[in-house]
Amino acid sequence: MQVEILLFATLKDLAGTNRLTLDLSLSTATVSDVRVSLAQRYPGLADHLKAAIASVNQEYAFAGDSVNEGDEVAFFPPVSGGADLPEVIRLADSPIDHDELIAAITTPNTGAVCLFSGFVRGATDKEGHLAQTDYLEYEAYEPMALAKMQQVAQEIRERWSAVQGIAIVQRIGRLAVGQNTILIACSSGHRDQGCFEAARYGIDRLKEIVPVWKKEVGRDGATWIEGEYLPSESDKRH
Repeated sequence: MQVEILLFATLKDLAGTNRLTLDLSLSTATVSDVRVSLAQRYPGLADHLKAAIASVNQEYAFAGDSVNEGDEVAFFPPVSGGADLPEVIRLADSPIDHDELIAAITTPNTGAVCLFSGFVRGATDKEGHLAQTDYLEYEAYEPMALAKMQQVAQEIRERWSAVQGIAIVQRIGRLAVGQNTILIACSSGHRDQGCFEAARYGIDRLKEIVPVWKKEVGRDGATWIEGEYLPSESDKRH
């Protein structure tokens, strides 16, 4: 049985490739079997694979989940609505236009928009990060990232029914210090109808379940920044 393997961030660097075909000497297999076989083929990945998150066909998968011939299995580190209501879900390789996105999620009934916008820092005093950063490289498992960004929007609507428009835009590629990296914006009729809370939830949730990673590059080297959140069954799309 053959399956397609996708690798991201540190795993990609260690393997020297982001895509490969894995032959399994099994007629039936699980995610655990794939993980073991991949570690045997690439011993340098073994320790990282133990902590890696898995997905099968762009949905989070767990040790005992089945893997079938031709499935797409990805491994990566921890991590980035209503039809009548406006939504913008996008991975962008060019600067984010805040005004354009606010206009896109504003309706005639909108009286408030709360927007969170993240930027590339040049200096960081947090453990595990470079002290001085020249630029960031953002990488995404793009089809799954878009699906999970849509899931974040759906979860916002389930929690804050008065939210009208939602914009979730993540930059990918190389970004210099001072450039915008992420935008989460939520609109509502009034400021007390959840737009503040929804925008905060959106950025926090994106950093949990959306497969996007960043590499910090500076004068002292380069390092992938990996999260600590491990998805569970409850993080699958409903």
